[in-house]
Amino acid sequence: MRPSPAQIALRYVLIILATAIVLIPILWMISLAFKPYNEWQTAATGVHWWPKNPTLGNFEYIFTGQTEGLVVSLDFTAVRPIFASLLTASLGTILAVIVGTLGAYAVSRFKVANNLPLSVLQLRLFPPLAVMIPVMIMWAYLGMIDTWWGLSLIYTIVTLPFSFWLMKTFFDEVPLEIEEAALVEGCSRFRVFWKVTLPMVKAGIASTILFVFILNWSDYLMALLLTRKDWVTIPVYMNALATAMSGQLYGMKAALGLIAAIPPVILGLSIQRYLVRGLTFGALKQ
Repeated sequence: MRPSPAQIALRYVLIILATAIVLIPILWMISLAFKPYNEWQTAATGVHWWPKNPTLGNFEYIFTGQTEGLVVSLDFTAVRPIFASLLTASLGTILAVIVGTLGAYAVSRFKVANNLPLSVLQLRLFPPLAVMIPVMIMWAYLGMIDTWWGLSLIYTIVTLPFSFWLMKTFFDEVPLEIEEAALVEGCSRFRVFWKVTLPMVKAGIASTILFVFILNWSDYLMALLLTRKDWVTIPVYMNALATAMSGQLYGMKAALGLIAAIPPVILGLSIQRYLVRGLTFGALKQ
């Protein structure tokens, strides 16, 4: 039964309303990032959507530590936290996807360690704060506090269950007959995995990479507890953007938030042709 014109119109109205609700915080962040100090102090000037005198001063402040109208210097600029986030999130994502893909293929194809999937899932069943206490002690003993490899390793461990379970659903969808045919033709098991199976689950790998990267990129708790100064990430640095005289530096936080949104967007756009199938077929099929 075809929907009536009124139903179609109502559907579009709901879509537009839902889109507006999602975009309002993003538009406010963009507007705030380009407002000068006296405009984002809303108590004095009132709330207005668009900057009256657009400026790049907020970006200048987080990259140089000083800007016009706000004579407060930072201990360190946002350059190193941005680099730290890129390095640790990317390395943690790569390791988690590689290990998760290999483990998922082994469990899916060879049916070994029947309790392994549940055991991997148990890594995410404990409250993160409860797990981080022994992790902090262990990392301090090993000298891995405030290091890029220590933070990347914990990112790998924490996101491994997501990578494992997502990839397992994709491998389960690949018919065994295709691999068996390749084996009969003389391919080795590794060649079958590399040349036959992996190309068929490219959509799953792409969606898994994006999902795991977003988890690592937006992490706050682990970076807060396992870093001090040298390898502080963007979320931790953003929380420190405050002064005793001026309070929370909302304009600078909005500017840094705008910069922080760029890598996930670029990654999503670069693999978008795989995401439709990856997020709506394999990743959701049980």
